[in-house]
Amino acid sequence: MFQPNQKIREASHAGSWYIGDGKQLDAQLNEFLQKAKGDTIPNIKAIIGPHAGFSYSGPTAAFAYQHLVQKERMRVFLLGPCHHTYIKGIGLSELEMYETPLGNIELDQPTIKQLSAELKKNFVFTNKDIEEQEHSLEMHLPFIYKLFPKCKLIPIMVGATTEEQDAQVASVLVKYFVDPNTVFVISSDFCHWGKRFQYTPYNKEHGEIHQSIAQLDGQAIKIIESHNHKEFYKYLDETENTICGRHPICVLLNIINLSKLQLKTQLTKYNQSSQVTKPNDSSVSYAAFVTSLI
Repeated sequence: MFQPNQKIREASHAGSWYIGDGKQLDAQLNEFLQKAKGDTIPNIKAIIGPHAGFSYSGPTAAFAYQHLVQKERMRVFLLGPCHHTYIKGIGLSELEMYETPLGNIELDQPTIKQLSAELKKNFVFTNKDIEEQEHSLEMHLPFIYKLFPKCKLIPIMVGATTEEQDAQVASVLVKYFVDPNTVFVISSDFCHWGKRFQYTPYNKEHGEIHQSIAQLDGQAIKIIESHNHKEFYKYLDETENTICGRHPICVLLNIINLSKLQLKTQLTKYNQSSQVTKPNDSSVSYAAFVTSLI
């Protein structure tokens, strides 16, 4: 009986959330990146991109990835939320490889072990089952492999962190962030609107429901671009906007403020899975950002 390799995270969402055939997936990524092509922003330190099925969010994610310059050796920190498992702090992986239909990505276990020592009580080691259930990291792996096939990956599942934990985690990660051969990828969708998400705010002053959603997301976008992490916490408390990657974003904003680097964060694309006009409809918003050295 076939036994899967216990040290490799299998591409568990391939063939359902995105194309499972390597050649076809590569062609789709080429199409996404070509359509997103524009003036490239240099010196990228971090990107934020969505993690829904590729048919929904892949074109938006490409507007972040198209600014990354292909390099032989890169270290990629990939931070995403936990949708299925409750983690109080952050989750680190003990696996050796993450599989994609394009090829496997090697995990940087020496760095992960160093992080585990530095983070102390703010982390847990996750396991293969937990990591394969979670899609927020996997949906970025094909893009990462496409651009950095020889990179070393540090996947981080960010759980229900407190503001204090965000600051503590950021204080550990900041020295890696400033390294010129390191890039941070933050996985997050934006507003999940509809009864199925138990979130249906609507301000008629902004027009149709989808326009109200865009205005709500727009507030978050401006705050993220300003790097004001305290204002972002306040915004989340006041609006309760269902930004699933809010904790990874908060960690990034803390890192940016600690880094002392001259940085600019800008939105490169915003989209919604559908334009809601009726109360029984639903949608998920997608946003792509890049953070670059000025």
